[in-house]
Amino acid sequence: MRTNFNDQIQYSNNNNSVNTNSANTSILVQNVSVCYHMPSERINSLKEVAIRRVTGRKISYSDFYALRGVSVQIKVGEAVALIGRNGAGKSTLLKIISQVQSPTKGRVVVRGKISPMIELGAGFHPELTGRENILLNGAMLGFSETQMLKKFDQIVDFSELGNFIDSPIRTYSSGMVARLGFSIAASVDPEILIIDEVLAVGDENFQTKCLNRMSEFRDNGVTVLFVTHGLDKIKLLCPRTIWLNEGHLMYDGPTDKAIGYFRDSMMYDEGLETTRMRQIVKIK
Repeated sequence: MRTNFNDQIQYSNNNNSVNTNSANTSILVQNVSVCYHMPSERINSLKEVAIRRVTGRKISYSDFYALRGVSVQIKVGEAVALIGRNGAGKSTLLKIISQVQSPTKGRVVVRGKISPMIELGAGFHPELTGRENILLNGAMLGFSETQMLKKFDQIVDFSELGNFIDSPIRTYSSGMVARLGFSIAASVDPEILIIDEVLAVGDENFQTKCLNRMSEFRDNGVTVLFVTHGLDKIKLLCPRTIWLNEGHLMYDGPTDKAIGYFRDSMMYDEGLETTRMRQIVKIK
């Protein structure tokens, strides 16, 4: 069943108050942190864990923060890019917004139907054909078989897969998987479209086609959240860009400034402390 725009999803592990009354807000992230407990040594099996517990040999852990106190508000119809080095927290933030995982701390409010494309091939069964995976993905997005069959020709035409649509997904190249995944996500009339770097594997013509489709969504009032390392693509689609570094929100504002700050930061060591990075890059 399709979610109405006025319906909203909230989840939180604390009681911090947040204003969610604005009908113009599509995504609200308040003071979100994500912490992973990382074992200090490699544990190869559950058997080894059990033996350590019985013998009293404790496993030590260290905390790794993928996100630290990130707050973001995105309005309905905005196209916003997320940039940063590998490991900066971009994909983690998208997963939090898409409800793939929950934050360790903080609060997230999402209004509208989300169509996520977070990982290449996510939700596809390798032994099923492209045709069967269209129906499977549609069911995961809350659409009936009848509804997806009505969209079927549109999806196949956009993906340009032709006769390959009846071949198993395991025989597809990464570019073909990306084509099918984007075509499904773009066919379900989302209110929030989330794209994570999957366009990097497609050919140039298909990337342009996808960017044009995303521009159409933006112009029609769909909220677009876009992660890519292709900074030139961002300028074509997103007037606003968020820069993350080691889990910290470094800058949120006009795309040209965000890209400039990010490129300046690339001249310095990846492990440079965040506060020092802000001072060196001279963020205003």
